[in-house]
Amino acid sequence: MSTRSLAAALLLAAAPLAAFAAPAEVGQPAPDFTLADLDGKPVRLSDLKGRIVVLEWFNPGCPYVVASHTRGSLVDAAARASKQGVTWLAINSGAPGKQGAGLEVNRAARAEWKLAHPILLDEAGTVGRAYGATNTPHLFVIDAAGRLAYRGAVDNSPDGERGAPEGGTLVEYAAVAVADLLAGRPVKVASTKAYGCGVKYAK
Repeated sequence: MSTRSLAAALLLAAAPLAAFAAPAEVGQPAPDFTLADLDGKPVRLSDLKGRIVVLEWFNPGCPYVVASHTRGSLVDAAARASKQGVTWLAINSGAPGKQGAGLEVNRAARAEWKLAHPILLDEAGTVGRAYGATNTPHLFVIDAAGRLAYRGAVDNSPDGERGAPEGGTLVEYAAVAVADLLAGRPVKVASTKAYGCGVKYAK
């Protein structure tokens, strides 16, 4: 699939999200979407109903994303979640020409960081805006019923490296939210403030 065809497919797939006037809220149904992965394969959120899903807003050019994936809480996070039956999807809402955007840049990051989970391109930013994604990284956890159960930071160490946790003890918020859901418990901390780079949306 050419880059132009991929971009057109993404725009068409994201069109139904126009019905969501405000960003998704915790406890409400997560907005459905269809986005293509880096190999052109479409991924539809509603096809994953019945599974816990983690959405990670992604930008391989962002220093916080680099730190999180090489030294921080995102090292092997998706692989660990997958072993628990959780589906992990990275979403890049960067517009063409922006930092970390583009097919080849994301393919290079996938290879360098040995990421086995899909990276989805949202060049129009429609899906990112539907979720209210503001930062990279910014994580959203969706429960098996398709409701948003957590939104916010990866952890409480805003250096991205796990080296400066607020309060002195590292808390991996998204991982804890997943553990709560797997145990059948309500998510204790359902919302935190994301840190990192701003999402590089199209203006």
